Amino acid sequence: MLSRVSGMVVPTTSSRPVLLTPGETDGFEAFYRANVDRIYRALAVTLRRDEFAHEAVDEAMARAYAKWATVGTLDNPAGWVFRVGLNWATSWWRKLRREAPPDAASEHPSRDTIPDGTLLALAALPLPQRAVITCRILLDLTTAETADALGLSEGTVKSRLSRGLAALRSELSTEE
Repeated sequence: MLSRVSGMVVPTTSSRPVLLTPGETDGFEAFYRANVDRIYRALAVTLRRDEFAHEAVDEAMARAYAKWATVGTLDNPAGWVFRVGLNWATSWWRKLRREAPPDAASEHPSRDTIPDGTLLALAALPLPQRAVITCRILLDLTTAETADALGLSEGTVKSRLSRGLAALRSELSTEE
């Protein structure tokens, strides 16, 4: 189902149209424009699949739109959208378990901002560590915001960040 937001068409998973007041619509539209690219890049790096990242951010933004009255009041709506997109993609991955990993030479949205080799080293990390590093570094979330977005304790976020960065340092230092 497609809904229209001030001239912008937003896909929704609901079978019924989502009606927002003009103030709510404006708030969502501003949020969408300010965050969609950043959340997409974070999901693309975390998921290692550009096509999944596009679908995940679309699905997450549609769900945010459908629940904007609640999501818009959160301290960190971008973290909520990231987590919803990550959960959606993880559900699909469970269904497609044996699919081959992406080709390392494939086009990637962050190639221009992340040094060569870093993406490959990041892709080698387990998904939980990759998700924490993406939230903390690419999305620039605090430890508390990352914990809230991923549904973890702050201690778990710190632990995964520490171990993930140590693994990245080790991997990148052996490449030189």
